[in-house]
Amino acid sequence: MQYKFLIFLSYSYGMPIALPLELEILKRGYEVKWVTYIEETKKSIPSASALIYKIEDAVAYKPHIVLVIADYAPDFISGLKVQLFHGFNSDKRSINDHFNIRGFFDLYCTQGPSTTEKFKALQKKHPHFDVIETGWSKMDPLFQDTTKIINEIPVIMIASTFTERLSLALKDDVYEEIKRLSQKGKYKFLCVLHPKLSKDIVTKWNALNNENFEFIDTTDLIPLFKKADILFADSTSAIQEFMLTEKPIVTFRHNRPLDAYINISEVAEIENAFDYALTYPQKNIDAIKKIADENHPYKDGKSSERVIDACIYFLHKDKSYLNKKPLNIIRKYKIRKMLGYFTFKTYRKPYTIPK
Repeated sequence: MQYKFLIFLSYSYGMPIALPLELEILKRGYEVKWVTYIEETKKSIPSASALIYKIEDAVAYKPHIVLVIADYAPDFISGLKVQLFHGFNSDKRSINDHFNIRGFFDLYCTQGPSTTEKFKALQKKHPHFDVIETGWSKMDPLFQDTTKIINEIPVIMIASTFTERLSLALKDDVYEEIKRLSQKGKYKFLCVLHPKLSKDIVTKWNALNNENFEFIDTTDLIPLFKKADILFADSTSAIQEFMLTEKPIVTFRHNRPLDAYINISEVAEIENAFDYALTYPQKNIDAIKKIADENHPYKDGKSSERVIDACIYFLHKDKSYLNKKPLNIIRKYKIRKMLGYFTFKTYRKPYTIPK
């Protein structure tokens, strides 16, 4: 059968999740198109990809499967609605935020046991969706080329969230200390900031560029993970992704510090923390490995394959055991307003093509 896929995403940081899936779909000879309502995101989609500019055209496309990298899905577009997540559960705001059931999805493709178990428990309370553990497409490139990079000078990756009370990028004293250390030449820094941070902050950190400091404007973090010896971060969800490299992590005032992190609270501790992290302390590495296996045990670089397999399997599966998705009138109105497309049409039953 010639399946039609639609990738629906919001922000540009969903691109590294979507691109491996597009490659897998095209490799199988199926059709795939993209849609987003954010102009900045449209610019980040490769020119060779099939971007749908109007929501009306996405409706007319009539996809069989909608791969969603957002917290919601356009319920009025046909197809199986599949939640793929835009990150791991970072516990940045609320321990339950990652597991908020919004009533838009037929299938959750979970990343590993830490999410699968919770979503399966939630499925019993909200029996309008099902759960299949697949791994996360974003992490495929990390395991497809395992060549180790050996640095003459230690390389420290800096990553920061946009949440104001947590972001190290917004702290002047942290900035000044990184500036000092980059000029000292003891380490080399690769810095990436969350796309939602203001242009003023990005410009500020970009101004640090020198032979030991490189600011990189990207949402594709995997190449940086591979180059870095350690990570320096706040409470960003990039931490959970970096854990899969099994390298040390220094956190600055993490809101929920774990044994896996070398967590510090004062700027004066930064340099010593870097030096300690570069010894690869075994207790931290062991804790990192344990969490990484719970979050994402798949190290074969084939999670995209499993996602597409799961979608096709579930598309044809008899889903009569599932309830209709909730009415969600207020949320559905907000989506229509946001997308500028008003219709009474909605798909509450999970889309099914009988075998």
